[in-house]
Amino acid sequence: MIYSFSTSEKIRLDEFLRRELPLKLNEPQNSSNSKIRRLIVAGAVFVNSRQVRRPAFELRGHSKLSVDFDEEKFLYEKQPDDIKFELTEKDVLYEDEYLICVNKPSLFPTEETIVGGEKRDNLHDAVVRYLWAKNPSLRNPPYVGIMHRLDRETSGVILFTKQRTVNKQIQEMFAGHDFKKVYKALVTENKTGFCEKLFKSEKLLTIEKFMNRISPKSQAAKWGTVPENRGGMYSKTVFALKEKRKVNGKSAFLLEADLFTGRTHQIRVHLSEAGLPIVGDELYGGIPEKRIMLHAEKLEFNHPVSGDKLMIIAQKYF
Repeated sequence: MIYSFSTSEKIRLDEFLRRELPLKLNEPQNSSNSKIRRLIVAGAVFVNSRQVRRPAFELRGHSKLSVDFDEEKFLYEKQPDDIKFELTEKDVLYEDEYLICVNKPSLFPTEETIVGGEKRDNLHDAVVRYLWAKNPSLRNPPYVGIMHRLDRETSGVILFTKQRTVNKQIQEMFAGHDFKKVYKALVTENKTGFCEKLFKSEKLLTIEKFMNRISPKSQAAKWGTVPENRGGMYSKTVFALKEKRKVNGKSAFLLEADLFTGRTHQIRVHLSEAGLPIVGDELYGGIPEKRIMLHAEKLEFNHPVSGDKLMIIAQKYF
């Protein structure tokens, strides 16, 4: 979300945002000095179209400001327990001069976030380091474009671009649902026998809902069913039962999820509201585990330049 401001005051940047930004967010109790400073240091603030990373920067004359940031990351900060990860050749699922697809581990953020005043390592930076190590003669870091994201807890296939020339086409393909995305999820059932009975009668379980965020911005993001006339966005997932397992002595089921839309927490919400919460997803009623058992297994799409059909598979999950 981008927020815009203008002022003719002579005032420090951090002081101005500490006063004005809460009015835009309607969450004054959550805009602490430290959060404002971290927002600036992270590079989210532009003054007269120039990025400013110094909290003490002084605004003079007529200044136009824009702040581009994720409200959830700003208003709700969770102390990370991220793993340490360095991308190697075995993690690369596909690469050519335009694209690179990698197998993201669980408990590792896709992109940069700031927590406790410190930048967290992330997959985007790991890909940059990997490509730079392959081409050490480059004077500047190689370009890596983020085209989509996976939740920090989710593992699996994720696509980055290596050239800006293909970004627009990739973005249009995602917007037009031209990517086929298949996930694996390990779930338990709220009622004994419910899962097998459900899939025995249906074979495939299709869930269609209108959904949006249902938690306050000051709390962890939680999504759920919201009527369309109240801002709910259409979502659709088709599930298939693959096998039965045991988790801590409890019956569990491996499901395959064919994602037709890509709403935040879509699979997690659909399964939780169906009475089949994902193992490890305590936010949505899942039993405790060291990670959320959700894996992006497959990504199918046509190459933006050659037109060749690509099927990228990350087989290792849980």
